[in-house]
Amino acid sequence: MRRSVTVPLDLAVWHHRFAEVAEEIGAALGASALSPNIKERRDYSAAVFDAAGDLVAQAAHIPVHLGAAPLGVQAVLKKVRLSPGDHAIANDPFEGGTHLPDISIVTPVYLPGEDSPRFYVATRAHHADVGGETPGSMPLSTHIDQEGVRISPTLLTDDVRAELLGRARGAAERAADLGAQIAANEVGAARLRALARDPACVDRMAALRRYAASRMRAVLSTIPSGVHRFVDVLDDDGAGTRDVRIAVAIERRGDEVLVDFTGSAPQVPGCLNATEAITVSAVLYVLRCLAPADLPTNAGCMDPIRVVLPERSVVNAAAPAAVAGGNVETSQRIVDVLLGALAGALPDRIPAASQGTMNNVAFGGADWAYYETIGGGAGAAPGAAGLSGVHTHMTNTRNTPIEALSREMPVDVVAYRLRRGSGGAGRFPGGEGIVRRYRFRRAATLTILSERRVHAPWGLAGGGPGATGMNLLRRAGGPQEELPGKCVLEVGVGDEVEIQTPGGGGFGAG
Repeated sequence: MRRSVTVPLDLAVWHHRFAEVAEEIGAALGASALSPNIKERRDYSAAVFDAAGDLVAQAAHIPVHLGAAPLGVQAVLKKVRLSPGDHAIANDPFEGGTHLPDISIVTPVYLPGEDSPRFYVATRAHHADVGGETPGSMPLSTHIDQEGVRISPTLLTDDVRAELLGRARGAAERAADLGAQIAANEVGAARLRALARDPACVDRMAALRRYAASRMRAVLSTIPSGVHRFVDVLDDDGAGTRDVRIAVAIERRGDEVLVDFTGSAPQVPGCLNATEAITVSAVLYVLRCLAPADLPTNAGCMDPIRVVLPERSVVNAAAPAAVAGGNVETSQRIVDVLLGALAGALPDRIPAASQGTMNNVAFGGADWAYYETIGGGAGAAPGAAGLSGVHTHMTNTRNTPIEALSREMPVDVVAYRLRRGSGGAGRFPGGEGIVRRYRFRRAATLTILSERRVHAPWGLAGGGPGATGMNLLRRAGGPQEELPGKCVLEVGVGDEVEIQTPGGGGFGAG
């Protein structure tokens, strides 16, 4: 039986006070950043943490960033002593990070007269380039060092900044985006100092965590007893390994849940390895989706959840594994297996598989770089068709407006539409994918990291699968050819690359 939990009005008010700090940090970052990836696509996240580095509140930003952020902040606190006015920087995937382009800035919040921070604020933003073998820092790598500058949690100094900017393509843009993160953190710190003038602040912060844990326990208690299993695979790792297995067993134990990934593939040679932080973030995302929208998302949400991760596996990689695609592609498949397991337990609540990929496209040259992801079809749900042309699950960015892309980069988007007929059939059909075609005005090195080009997004309850995606190349004046799901190639002036993204699975027999 689901337990009824009543939230006091003052607790709800404090939840929104903390959450609005995170939202304002994000708004400041988006308004002041320079790169299209941050200011247009909004590929960033912001959150507030307590003195121990536990999550207090977050903005409605990127799930894969936010679920991983507590491990990243705690890694900073273990290694860096931050004084007033300091900022820490980190992007190491093996110390609470996700992949190297996601750079975190952590700022302490001191209150007047206190000699230790009362809070921390953090932003995590995907920078369009941090060095590495290919523009956009999303190469088909086999070693973490091929992916760019790797920064263990450290104090942000002029020397650290210079090292990053010296290796990144488009250094001026990188510098501006870093400055935007720092400025946004300062906005959040000022707001928290103002909130802390209320003597109830610390007590309400602790009460919110207890409340979130209680609500989450009530949600988890609705999962039927027993072990609920599911297995799915990644198409390939970009380095020759195919059908990379991800397995999960979800077991409810009273009002707690054990999520066990034993049976998942060992870490692979290619770049689709996910770190602990990524997998934990996917678990939090899926289980949080079972809860009512008004549940505060803070550290209490994870209190009744235990995650078991096999060491040196594709869901818990160890250095020096390549991880560029683990954050964007493997995270999506982890969500798929979690939802697949829950579909057997809660068939009236779980949707079919969404597109299951972020369709990563990165390109550039020696002194410039661009990166974006592309939306697709969402899986249909019991009682509702899937949405079309949207980012799903672990991503929550916008699609870059074609006018902004053409203004900022030497490329035109010459086709951009829904991919009709790509959604899975069913009583409730899956959402449609997207067709997006680029024409290059300047020679570039192009990288594509995409999934669901071989194994289709599955339907549920008799619904059909969504269409697999497809990547196409047409050289200027030449014939069209199909590209692999993961590839690096040189493109010239007039060449066109078309990405056809997958549709979502259908629900119910039609």
